Amino acid sequence: MMTAFFTSGPVVDWPGAAKSDTLRYARYFHGMLDRGIHLAPSQFEAAFVSTAHTEKEIDATLDAAREALRAEAP
Repeated sequence: MMTAFFTSGPVVDWPGAAKSDTLRYARYFHGMLDRGIHLAPSQFEAAFVSTAHTEKEIDATLDAAREALRAEAP
């Protein structure tokens, strides 16, 4: 399980998670979706990796994440 939070500090509880930038996550979510990667639409939901995911899918996800983050950077 994992979740991406866009915040400057660590997220270890709800107050830390609540400080995250939900608009930035929304841009990231749509950037990933545009690249064929389907994530949870809310950063307050968990993502899962399963044994059905091969290195090919994981590498494609990492490549898409790099592209999406570069595209939304100021």
